[in-house]
Amino acid sequence: MNVIKEKQAAIIEITTKTLNVTNVKEFKAEIEQYLDSETNIVLDLSELTFVDSSGLGAFLFCLKRLNQKSGDLKLCGVTKPVRILFELVRLHQIIDIYVTREEALISLDT
Repeated sequence: MNVIKEKQAAIIEITTKTLNVTNVKEFKAEIEQYLDSETNIVLDLSELTFVDSSGLGAFLFCLKRLNQKSGDLKLCGVTKPVRILFELVRLHQIIDIYVTREEALISLDT
């Protein structure tokens, strides 16, 4: 996980290829500090090629934590296989997905 601080959000690059039951606890433990310290987070998923239901749950966990303090979660760089899954379970209607980081950051300014 790489983190880039911008004025309106922390951009977190997910550097794993998969987010599933085998590594979701590690993901949540790593992201916890940013959920505590940041109001808005942009997750860059350009390296992620597979997510299972526990991974989807982790994204909802992040969104809920940020929403509790009037923050938001945006996704960018979503690969085709992950995007298909998001659309299949309609998660794209709950979490905003953008093509680029810049688009995600701009959406936080409005």
